[in-house]
Amino acid sequence: MIAFIQRVRHAQVDVNQQTIGKIQQGLLVLLGVEKEDDLKKADKLLEKVLNYRIFADENGKMNLGVKSIGGELLVVSQFTLAADTQKGLRPSFSKGAEPEKAQALYEYFVRQAKSQIHTETGQFGADMQVMLCNDGPVSFWLQV
Repeated sequence: MIAFIQRVRHAQVDVNQQTIGKIQQGLLVLLGVEKEDDLKKADKLLEKVLNYRIFADENGKMNLGVKSIGGELLVVSQFTLAADTQKGLRPSFSKGAEPEKAQALYEYFVRQAKSQIHTETGQFGADMQVMLCNDGPVSFWLQV
């Protein structure tokens, strides 16, 4: 399971020109699900996302997680994160989970996140437009 996280001042996701998810300070989480992923990996990744120390403490050091600062999450499914780009000029998606499994794990991740922190979402499988103000910029690729 892969999370590409971006520290944001604000972010939103639109579908059909309607805003369906919007946050202020926190993390935009682009979430990719691979074939071998399961609930245990989802839990482990969520724990890492929520506690990854990329927000400034009182000394200006990146030492606090999103929960510590009272931040929010915007979780957006992104199957392209599971792409294999090692060969040629066209990505292969053979490592990606089937849509039903990917959706189930995405929804599980979101439910678990909502039980711990204010969480907004995109719409699984939709054509989405994501707008953000990346704070820093600070972005990390997390994989379990």
